[in-house]
Amino acid sequence: MEATAHPGSIIILDFGGQYAHLIARRVRQCGVFSEILPPETPIDQLKHAAGIILSGGPQSVYDEGSPQADPKLFELGIPVLGICYGLHWMTQTLGGTVSPGHIKEYGKTKLTIVNGGGSLLADCGDSCIVWMSHGDEATELPQGFTLIGTSDTCKNAAFADESRHLYAIQFHTEVTHTEHGQDILKRFVDVCHAAPWSIESYAKHVGDQIVAEVGNKPASAEATAGKKVFMLVSGGVDSTVAFTLLNQVLGADRVVGLMVDTGLMRKGEVAMIRNAFDALGITNLHIEDASEEFFANLKDVYEPEAKRKIIGDTFLAVQKRVAGEMNINMDDGYMLGQGTIYPDTIETGGTKHADKIKTHHNRVEAIQKMIEEGRVIEPLKELYKDEVRVLGEELGLPHELVWRHPFPGPGLGVRILCAQKPDSVMPDTVTADGLTGKILPVKSVGVQGDGRTYRHALAFSIGESQEMYDTARHLATSVPNVNQQINRVLISLDPLPDQFSFTANYLTRERADLLREADSIVDTIMRQEGLYEKLWQFPVVLLPIGKKDGGQSIVLRPMDSTDAMSADARFLSIDVLKKMSDAIKNHPALKDHIDYVFLDLTNKPPATIEWE
Repeated sequence: MEATAHPGSIIILDFGGQYAHLIARRVRQCGVFSEILPPETPIDQLKHAAGIILSGGPQSVYDEGSPQADPKLFELGIPVLGICYGLHWMTQTLGGTVSPGHIKEYGKTKLTIVNGGGSLLADCGDSCIVWMSHGDEATELPQGFTLIGTSDTCKNAAFADESRHLYAIQFHTEVTHTEHGQDILKRFVDVCHAAPWSIESYAKHVGDQIVAEVGNKPASAEATAGKKVFMLVSGGVDSTVAFTLLNQVLGADRVVGLMVDTGLMRKGEVAMIRNAFDALGITNLHIEDASEEFFANLKDVYEPEAKRKIIGDTFLAVQKRVAGEMNINMDDGYMLGQGTIYPDTIETGGTKHADKIKTHHNRVEAIQKMIEEGRVIEPLKELYKDEVRVLGEELGLPHELVWRHPFPGPGLGVRILCAQKPDSVMPDTVTADGLTGKILPVKSVGVQGDGRTYRHALAFSIGESQEMYDTARHLATSVPNVNQQINRVLISLDPLPDQFSFTANYLTRERADLLREADSIVDTIMRQEGLYEKLWQFPVVLLPIGKKDGGQSIVLRPMDSTDAMSADARFLSIDVLKKMSDAIKNHPALKDHIDYVFLDLTNKPPATIEWE
């Protein structure tokens, strides 16, 4: 079924990368409804939109096969804003010229406002700092457009045709690095006169969508009943809110929840979730201990994507088995419910022009097939994490439940690195700014240039020197930019060995127990130090390397973010880092197993929040 624009919404046509999703979130923060559609959306599906934003994307507009929209959208009389690639497509389509830039422009750039900045840049003063990321530029403006902004390396950085409400900007308003970015989007939104949006209005909107997808409750015993929903509940914020929403919209008699204990949950988590739902009066949740099944299926599996696929497929196998035991036939009147949110979709390459960063367990092949068949309902798939939290409170969930740190669906399974042999490089040291670091003989996933990387981490030993710590923080940005082998930078308070000892390891219950205990220690200290509600997330990772045979290491990964699309590493004080490191290495259950504790200093990008 073709997607149709919601009347009065602002449509973002997604030309690729992560840009459209950031734009959509920023537009909603202006208080109006936004939706994302592919650029190939037929013009009849766009004519009721209040405005259209053409997103950025990683391709060149003059390349064969580059994404294209229907040029007739400029004849609808609807305001249009082109950003980066969107500017290029608008320029070329309306008769201007796009060429490769003499100098490619990445990062913060001074934008000089000209001709008063028009209506779009009126809040920017004489100049402002914007975020550029482009290799092409408009070298000749389309007829009717006036220049409103320029930079040292991009003459035509912003231009507009005020009479037709057509606007084009080379820089990215949607990122926090652009000064007045939200003001610029708000000025465009004001021209559009779009339908208002809030979590309250979204709750009604998504409630109507749920009923439309699943069907109404029968008015009488003779009437045809709508479908029921069988939902996998991981215990994280997303699935908790989605399960609660489905219960409230459809009623408990039309929703069955299944929580699978995979053996990859955090310490005490299953009992905590059971008690939380009991307190909410939600009793239609079945808990199944399938941990032995998961560990058996993961035996001798080392490759990250294979591991994710097995976890996702095992979820489905357990769901099918338990459904049979509960006399639930997924082919007869049931849909599968999931707590999927926007970042899950974009990182899996769920939009046509996006690159796959990693496969989420709720996007494995079997589930993709069910989605195509219309047998999956995902009420949160248009929301970001912060919006899910607000919706959860709107539904009456307690603050402490919905503001828990995000936890991936595959659980600790993507925080336990597995490898059959070391992946070493020579030389295995890097020297920069007077510090010499060791390259770890394992790799982790990263995201650079909107694409996936799989590279090494570089570790520095800083002792307890604040000066060395500050230098390492700087290197966490500079080293991955210039060294194609590195996508993460770590520090350790302990001296590093001449050579790390590597032990072949896959995902076992014993390793999960080690990480579970370390994670619990970090959680306790984080709360004692008043850090829990100041952080977006704090993954704790287990690596199969140490200083002795069988030795392993822990990585601490505290992060700041609002939407998980980009994130900044949180730099713990040396005192807190030492407290966590000592507590882990001296714990009775860990001291014979954990040799090193590292702190990951790398932002997203170039690294991802999780290690796998």
